[in-house]
Amino acid sequence: MNLPLDPVSARLLRHGHAGGSLALMYHSVAPGKDRADWRYAVSMQRFQAQLDLLQAEGWRTHHLADMADAVLPPRSVVITFDDGYQDNFAAFEELAKRGMTASWFVVSRDIGGQAAWQDPGSPQLPMLTAAQVRGMHAGGMEIGAHSHAHRRLTECDDAALQIELTHSKFTLEDLLNTSVTSLAYPYGAHDARVVAAARAAGSRTACTTRSGWAHLGNDPLQIRRISIYANDNLNRFSRKLALADNNVSWADLLRHGQ
Repeated sequence: MNLPLDPVSARLLRHGHAGGSLALMYHSVAPGKDRADWRYAVSMQRFQAQLDLLQAEGWRTHHLADMADAVLPPRSVVITFDDGYQDNFAAFEELAKRGMTASWFVVSRDIGGQAAWQDPGSPQLPMLTAAQVRGMHAGGMEIGAHSHAHRRLTECDDAALQIELTHSKFTLEDLLNTSVTSLAYPYGAHDARVVAAARAAGSRTACTTRSGWAHLGNDPLQIRRISIYANDNLNRFSRKLALADNNVSWADLLRHGQ
């Protein structure tokens, strides 16, 4: 495959990965070709191109659960989706047709409804239905928890924290008839108390929103991820893969080189 990359991005991509494996964080995949309006959405055309690049460059996809007991080799990637928006089902289909896999972190309260939490500038999107979640799981995707109500876990008292962690886990386990041991902290908000509570609730892997190589720190309950945004064209995406960093503009790279 002849990748349409600029020479610098292509060279970085082929000679990077010194830190090992990566986890990528997506939220919404919007229909169409153009850049999505919401920062946390990518267009379907860009998502397809990103999957094609990963395959062309020999990256292998894994579940987050695979990081519980092992450090994955370089050119391993865990593709993750936070929240559980209904438009993710089309992303699942694109992954499945390529023989690729991913991990979805679903807000259990809102399955089959609308996203009930509201952040500044975020759209109120419909969520995956129970049937879609079951179908994705049957299709080889990992389904993990993203709390019950998308609360900042660091702001919950101990009782509320336990509810957020256990109710989401048990709801998904009842839905899928399987154990759910992976978690993504809403907003990436976590501290030592939250990590301990996640472990006590039965989570074996959990991911944050901190950037870097996935295993940096070597704690499977604090896995790092690279955020994929609406403005990430294929060159920016390739530099994120190479450098394990969200800040990969040319100005950022020049500052790193100083």
